[in-house]
Amino acid sequence: MARNKKTPLRKCIVTKEMMPKQQLIRVVRNKEGDVFIDETGKQNGRGAYLTKDASVIETARQKNILTHHLKAKVDEDIYNQLLNVVEEQPHE
Repeated sequence: MARNKKTPLRKCIVTKEMMPKQQLIRVVRNKEGDVFIDETGKQNGRGAYLTKDASVIETARQKNILTHHLKAKVDEDIYNQLLNVVEEQPHE
């Protein structure tokens, strides 16, 4: 009997929408307080998920959502990296 494998769902911190993990970008704050983009989705630390959409990332930047959610200072550079990741993705 074949079992269907569950797709892991995560919530975007901007849109509050549940989506498959593959459609989101994970940003992590580790124990040292470093904030970075988690390409693998498996890094240790507090994670926050954002939809792969430039408008969502801009909203997060304007409202400082990542800083609030990760309880750490998020550099402007992180938002620029997020925008680069979104631009590199093929549109679905």
